[in-house]
Amino acid sequence: MKLLAGDIGGTKTLLRLSETGPDRHMATLHEARYPSAEHADLAPIVRDFLARAPDGPHSMAAACFALAGPVQDSGGGQRARLTNLPWQLDSHQLERALEIPRIRLINDFAGVGYSIGALPPAALTTLQAGQPDPTAPSLVLGAGTGLGVCTLCPVPGGAPRLLAAEAGHANFSPADEQQSRLASIVREREGHCTREHLLSGIGLQRIYEFVCQEAGQEPAAIRGAADPPAAISQLGLTGDDPLAAEALGLFVRIYAGQAADLALAVLPFAGVYLAGGIAPKILARLREPDVITAFTDRPPMRALLEAMPLRIVLDQAAGLTGALECARRLADTLEQV
Repeated sequence: MKLLAGDIGGTKTLLRLSETGPDRHMATLHEARYPSAEHADLAPIVRDFLARAPDGPHSMAAACFALAGPVQDSGGGQRARLTNLPWQLDSHQLERALEIPRIRLINDFAGVGYSIGALPPAALTTLQAGQPDPTAPSLVLGAGTGLGVCTLCPVPGGAPRLLAAEAGHANFSPADEQQSRLASIVREREGHCTREHLLSGIGLQRIYEFVCQEAGQEPAAIRGAADPPAAISQLGLTGDDPLAAEALGLFVRIYAGQAADLALAVLPFAGVYLAGGIAPKILARLREPDVITAFTDRPPMRALLEAMPLRIVLDQAAGLTGALECARRLADTLEQV
């Protein structure tokens, strides 16, 4: 059975063609990257991809595309408008155009959520072992361009159900006086302060500028930097810029604290997973003891938080892996009908 998966963003489109056998093992047959903005639509990209795949032509059982943008259910399928591309996609139109019997469109962070359970052990690293309960929910959050959040709920005898959320846009709740001052400054500039205002690439830059302001110094680390958040992370990890190191420390403590607040809402004893583009790049800093302290520092509920496994998703292609898992479930549904 052949499956197609895609991770579609404003900059790039990643596609993967895989085949699964009776043992459920997924074998990658072809994978490629396309510059999204150079194409008017997704369908021509997929046609070119399949034409270039070795040993074709290929007949797909199902496909799933994880998209950087809101996805809405429509007429038994899905419609999506990409945030940073002038593409409007409809799953039924794609099914007809590509001659694939079932296509599903999902949000890109939902793709990351679907990857949990399908990732190999090497794609994860553990910060806190906890006391895992596979019958409990899992929480996935990831800081990158924004802050994605979703919950996986176990279903007896079936695949976990994914519950999407927009919790990154909820108001940020400071844990101490320093964080209160930071939130106040962000509110003055932005009108409000959400979790995503701080837990994102631009959020790290805001935190660094705040730390510099409190120290009465100029934000030297980002002067002339092509990628300011990356520059702050690198200088913070090496310690070459003490203010960047302080900002990175504040960022990871906020990250852990907000993960704890979200975890207390769903009690994810199967695991809390930090995904997204930032966590793997600052793994050394996330391993420092103050991160677990910030995660468990809710005195009445400390024992609950200590029981939750806390893991980092290292796989930068987790969204693609999750889209492939979603396609497999679609194909399984067709086979059972």
